[in-house]
Amino acid sequence: MHTTEQRAEIRRRFAAVDTSNVADALDVLGRTGQGLSPSLAAVSGERVAGWAYTIRGQLRPYEGAGDPAKMEACQGIGPDEVAVWAGDGDGVCYFGELIALGLRERGCVGAVVDGGVRDLRWLRKHGFPVFARYRTPVQSIGRWAVTGWQDPVYLRGATTAWVEVRPGDFVLADEDGGIVVPSELVDEVLAAAERLTAREVSIRAALADGLTLAECLARFGHV
Repeated sequence: MHTTEQRAEIRRRFAAVDTSNVADALDVLGRTGQGLSPSLAAVSGERVAGWAYTIRGQLRPYEGAGDPAKMEACQGIGPDEVAVWAGDGDGVCYFGELIALGLRERGCVGAVVDGGVRDLRWLRKHGFPVFARYRTPVQSIGRWAVTGWQDPVYLRGATTAWVEVRPGDFVLADEDGGIVVPSELVDEVLAAAERLTAREVSIRAALADGLTLAECLARFGHV
């Protein structure tokens, strides 16, 4: 288990590497199915990095002015965590501006949503980063309800049908897409991704100094 301070530092370090290097590090370890579907793309901000806090729900017509379970779930999130939303609510939003502000009050640093969101103009104004599968103005109240949180959930995958996300896994998303690092591999994958990043920096510098790509790869190896 990592301490609160260690979790914050690990998040800071992951935010400085690209998903491509994280994916390559996972491949070396035989975890080749951790990439998220390209359909999960940035709708607010450009980058999400944090520890997974999972929330799931389903289409289930109900009466009332709100979803108490959603509010309870959101109250449990903490600093340096990313809200990871999953479910079967195609066509409706899982959350919007106000839920995002409530999450941020608790220290949440972004969201990855295998579903819909709304209030994008305001999410962007507030600087709350979100990767989602679609956008929609249709609210969830009366249509889609939270059924659990901090349980394993499944998000659409890039090379597999589904990617399991467990509470405490690490989620990173950037311009290239999203990737999930299993909690037991966080330290090893981060160190490997940092080494790959440093090698890329050296290659870029050598190219700028006039070396050919072939010479750089011979000197530094492939990345």
